[in-house]
Amino acid sequence: MDSSFRPGTELQRHLFPGTGQQGAAALLDTTAQPASKMTLRAKWTLGGIIAGSAAAALLGAGSSALALYFARRVLTPSRARPADQEVLAVIRVGRGLQVILAATPETTQDGVYSLFFDGGNGHARIGRVLSYSPAERTVLREVETVYQGNLETARRGWWSGAVYPDPSAVGLASEDVGIEVDGGTAPAWLIRAEPGAETWAIMVHGRGATRQESLRAARAAHELGLTSLLVSYRNDGLAPSAPDGRYGLGSTEWRDIDAAIAFALSHGAREVVLFGWSMGGAICLQTADLSRHRNAIRAMVLDAPVIDWVNVLAHHAELNRIPSGVGRYGQLMMGHRLGRRLTGLAAPVDLKAMDWVSRAVELRTPTLIIHSVDDEYVPYRPSAVLAEKNPEMVTFEAFGQARHAKEWNVDPVRWESLVKAWLQQQLAPRLNPGQLNPGQPGPGQAPGRQSGVERDLGD
Repeated sequence: MDSSFRPGTELQRHLFPGTGQQGAAALLDTTAQPASKMTLRAKWTLGGIIAGSAAAALLGAGSSALALYFARRVLTPSRARPADQEVLAVIRVGRGLQVILAATPETTQDGVYSLFFDGGNGHARIGRVLSYSPAERTVLREVETVYQGNLETARRGWWSGAVYPDPSAVGLASEDVGIEVDGGTAPAWLIRAEPGAETWAIMVHGRGATRQESLRAARAAHELGLTSLLVSYRNDGLAPSAPDGRYGLGSTEWRDIDAAIAFALSHGAREVVLFGWSMGGAICLQTADLSRHRNAIRAMVLDAPVIDWVNVLAHHAELNRIPSGVGRYGQLMMGHRLGRRLTGLAAPVDLKAMDWVSRAVELRTPTLIIHSVDDEYVPYRPSAVLAEKNPEMVTFEAFGQARHAKEWNVDPVRWESLVKAWLQQQLAPRLNPGQLNPGQPGPGQAPGRQSGVERDLGD
């Protein structure tokens, strides 16, 4: 330790209560008296106190810096995806292609996915696993189609569950529309169902994703006769950024979805179904809770949603080997009015208000939750507990093997069947008491006419 180090006056008073400033300084200053007057034991004790105090200060500063780094990483949008997937070879087989990839937990999982390469300018849809060599750590997969770019020259890229580049790749016609939100216009894809469709699906992608993620649900919604609006929202790279440039984890983004509902209602919708993936699920839950149009939300379909941010953030602290206390300190920074100055937030994030396990009984919108028990990013347990606590409103469907928000990718047939069957029940015409079927008039009601209650309910 540097011999010139001297604790401050406040620390001296704390270490040596009952002494004045001069007395404390004299006790600590070994040059103020002959060495013979301070015993060896006293010197070692004093050295231990000084060293311990310095170490505690350094550890405290390090923990604070780590907590701040953790908080900022959670709240700050990333504009570039790391090309962390190695492409080893591309093989021509007849008119088709096969690709050999470095084996990872993602690339060895069966299903259909995307490989983006050339900085995102290239995009290929990757199909089933043809062979897997654990010894060589390689996997051979079918290439279903290359949407853009030259896969044969690719060396690295990134893996994604967003399979389709645009609605035409799903076989659906679309229009580009703009939704007026805070700060400007957010682009959206509008996929119309049959003329006069009065129920719209509003689809909300997750953190770090784009509206491409929502295309996996577009076909199921279209087959149900729903007009779909695939939206962008603040800080996703398409919509206007928030003034602070930070994610609100749902606490601010819901306003953009509220604007999307207003757009739908002004263009012929009478009610909407919200679809949300990952953080998009948290956004949908906040919209159902806070939107001025919440009475128009008929149902929600949530895929791998964030039900409780405290649970998710604790999980990520553990994944990154961050001490639990440091992780909690990072959460405190996000939610405290002073901590927001360090994180860059315009306003604190109220994590407690977004804990839907604790608020389970307050959820009054029928909700289907699809969540993989093998989700490595957002633990599934809060989704299951929410359904246990509010079975009247929440239906939980567990998937296996799928990684985060990739339930559709692992089993698109099951995913679409579940969603369509559940929504058909939710969207069925609501009956009056005593009415046997939608075509049978109730007591005192003329054939072919709806009661006031039915009209108020939007059917």
